[in-house]
Amino acid sequence: MTPDGRKLLLDSAMAFGVNLEPALPRFELLYERLVEASATTNLTAIRDERGIVLKHFVDSLSCLKSSKLEGPLRVIDVGTGAGFPGLPLKMVRPELEMTFLDATQKKIAFIEEVCRAMNLAQTHCIWGRAEELGHNPAHRETYDRALSRAVSALNTLSELCLPLVKVGGFMIAQKSQRVEGELEQAQAAIRKLGGTVQEVISFKLPGLGELRTLVVIEKTSPTPPAYPRRAGVPAKNPLS
Repeated sequence: MTPDGRKLLLDSAMAFGVNLEPALPRFELLYERLVEASATTNLTAIRDERGIVLKHFVDSLSCLKSSKLEGPLRVIDVGTGAGFPGLPLKMVRPELEMTFLDATQKKIAFIEEVCRAMNLAQTHCIWGRAEELGHNPAHRETYDRALSRAVSALNTLSELCLPLVKVGGFMIAQKSQRVEGELEQAQAAIRKLGGTVQEVISFKLPGLGELRTLVVIEKTSPTPPAYPRRAGVPAKNPLS
């Protein structure tokens, strides 16, 4: 990472009240590994330094605006891709027990390698689908928090994430646009899955000025046993 890239990362994180100085070597290592791996493997479409710093690292850290990631929580990052938002969050909140879930094996392999290189404790990498994990007794309703910045609609994301969250826990969905209409369409599905929208936080991403939104959903009652439905169904036929 260049000096300009480091300064951009430090300054942008400080806009969220996060001092990244202690974790900077790990962010530099993640940047180097991501650039190196992306040269031969399709991990991310974002390849330039500014894009990686702002759209991956800083965007991931924006989850901290929710104030729901304090303490030794058990967290699952659903559809993590190359490790976002989970890796940057784990790097600045080492007390989090972070599970990375993705359906693409090469992405999970990349995260495993990075976690080993950084000696990150309490990290778990799972190659699989949320529709299946949500029915696994070892995972169903066992997590304090579920994170996702996938592009799926909010009702689809809720069906993938909420079955994994224990009652009293929270799901945090990262969205890249205004969500009023999407949220209205998803309200019935969220209730059906045992959730209640607690907070919607809108802000502009430092360094880019692009709109971002966090939708914070509390798990207020158990998810009915029928959910999540079988693999692929939540995306093809979203709950209403």
